[in-house]
Amino acid sequence: MRTGPSPTARALRTLEILQARPGVTADQLASRLGVTERAARRYVGILREAGILVESVRGPHGGYRLGRGTRLPPVVFTQEQALSLVMAVLDGQPAAIDADDPIGSALSKVIRALPESVGRQAAALRAYVSATPDRRVARPDPATTSALVTAVADRRRVLVTHSGESGEERHAEVDPWAVVVRYGRWYLLCHSHRADAIRTYRIDRIRAVRQLPHSFMPPDDLDPVAALAEKLGAGWGYPTRVVFHASREKVAPWIWPPMGRLEPDGDRCVLVGSTRNPTMYVQEWLAAVPFDFSVAAGPELRAAVAAVAARFSNALSPARPETRPGD
Repeated sequence: MRTGPSPTARALRTLEILQARPGVTADQLASRLGVTERAARRYVGILREAGILVESVRGPHGGYRLGRGTRLPPVVFTQEQALSLVMAVLDGQPAAIDADDPIGSALSKVIRALPESVGRQAAALRAYVSATPDRRVARPDPATTSALVTAVADRRRVLVTHSGESGEERHAEVDPWAVVVRYGRWYLLCHSHRADAIRTYRIDRIRAVRQLPHSFMPPDDLDPVAALAEKLGAGWGYPTRVVFHASREKVAPWIWPPMGRLEPDGDRCVLVGSTRNPTMYVQEWLAAVPFDFSVAAGPELRAAVAAVAARFSNALSPARPETRPGD
C-alpha cells in the first residue's frame, strides 16, 4: 500500500516552498519534502512541465526561485485551515467580529473568497461567536510594526522615537534584532548603541522609525523569545530571592521567565530576580506556585507577603458583630 503524500501533493508543496523561500537549494527542498535530492529536482521538473517558471541559480547564493511574472493559483484553504484562521483572528483581535472594523473588513474579504462549503462554516463561526476585548492588550501601529520587521529582515539599524511611561519621548539608535509578541503585547528586542546594551521597547510606545544606512549582524545564538523573557524579568527596582522547599525539577514548570532565574540548591531551589510591583509578584505569581517557600531577600517582597498573609488570616477570623447606632 502506498503511504505518505501523493506526487501531486508534493509538487504543490514544492510550489509553496518556492513561493515562501526564494533561493531554496535542492538539499533544503528535499529535506522539507522528506525525499531525496533527485526526487526534489523531479518535482521542480513537474512544475516546469505545468508551465510554472522555476529558475535555478548556481553559486553560494543560488538555488531555486519562481520566475518574475509567474502567476500563482489562488490560495485554497481546507475547512480546518479556514476555521483555524478565523479563530486566530478573533482570539487576537476580538473587534474583528464587527465588519466595519479594519481587520473585520479584511476578514470578510477572506471569507468571501473561500469556496462556499468552507466559507459557510467560517462565516457561521464568526457570526455566532462572542469575544471579550482584553484591556491589557496594546495594539501597535501596523505601519510602525511593518517598518521594524523590514529593518529586522534587512538587518538595518534604525532610529526610533519612543515614549516612556511618563510620556516623555526619547530617541535611540538601535540594531533591531527581533520583533516578539508576548501575552498580547508586541516588543522590539534590540541593541542600543547609546547604552551599549540590550534593550526592549513596547512597539505601541514607538512613535517613529527611521531606517539608517548602517547594517548589523545579530548574535549567532540569539533566541529572541528567551532573551526577551530574561530581559523583562531583570533590572527592576525591587530585588527578590525566594527559596522553595522542593526540587528545581518540581518547581520549574510553575515559574515564568519574568519571575527570575531558578537555581538548584540541594533538595531545594532558589528563585533570584527582581520586580517593580512586589504585591503583584506575590498575589499573582508566588501564590500560584503550589510549594512552600521562604523569602530569603527583598524587604519589599517580605512586606508584600506579610500583607497578603494578614489579609487571608483576617478572612478566617470570627466575624465581628455588627454595631447599630445608639448601641
